[in-house]
Amino acid sequence: MSRSTAFGVDIGGSGIKGAVVDLEKGDLATERVKYLTPNPSTPELVAAAVARLVKEAGWTGELGATFPAVIKHGVARSAANVDKSWIGTDVDKVLTDTTHCEVTVLNDADAAGIAEARFGAARGVDGVVIMLTFGTGIGSALLLDGRLVPNTELGHLELDGHDAETKASSAAKDNEGLSFKQWAKRVQSYLRHVENLFTPDLFVVGGGVSKHADKWVPLLELSTPVKPAQLLNNAGIVGAAMAAHEKFTE
Repeated sequence: MSRSTAFGVDIGGSGIKGAVVDLEKGDLATERVKYLTPNPSTPELVAAAVARLVKEAGWTGELGATFPAVIKHGVARSAANVDKSWIGTDVDKVLTDTTHCEVTVLNDADAAGIAEARFGAARGVDGVVIMLTFGTGIGSALLLDGRLVPNTELGHLELDGHDAETKASSAAKDNEGLSFKQWAKRVQSYLRHVENLFTPDLFVVGGGVSKHADKWVPLLELSTPVKPAQLLNNAGIVGAAMAAHEKFTE
């Protein structure tokens, strides 16, 4: 592979996905490979799955990895949808040791946000952009004029006495058997709350459920425009690869 590629891994509560990324196009250069997240999702088991992805791809260069937690200097400060033993773990070091690559780790929604800002729905958009990824939980990325404000964790805002993601995530929709119309009402309440707090110029909505954006985004009534993510489930992989490459080439 050329120097304009890097490997991206997207670690989630349910799956671990990886591929080589073409950094000039913001697209996957190889087929995406996915494994189920181990149960329990301990550092040892998750790192082994990531190492397997990298080894099977024959990759030895720059490697970026997303992680569903607040990440400060490579260390996980939370663990909402993975094993609690990750809290306080140096994710960067664990993955570097197991993959034998120089790894850059960042929050999963932050990775998706920078990918959408560079190559997707938020490309060229000035002002405040908030990306929200609806999956096992709700991840968030806050961008100002295309620059990331990391680790916002807006999915954990309190809404009607609950952690917002327990009611408005894609997992909540599936677990409770909600229709898109029923779920959209919850998303509406959540986005209105975020809108009142931040007055953004654009919402970008991602995660697996963004593939069906036509079934629920038109039901939302907000002052802020809402765009479906363009990179869909590849956004985390692309953003992770971008972060790895730009960290080592600055």
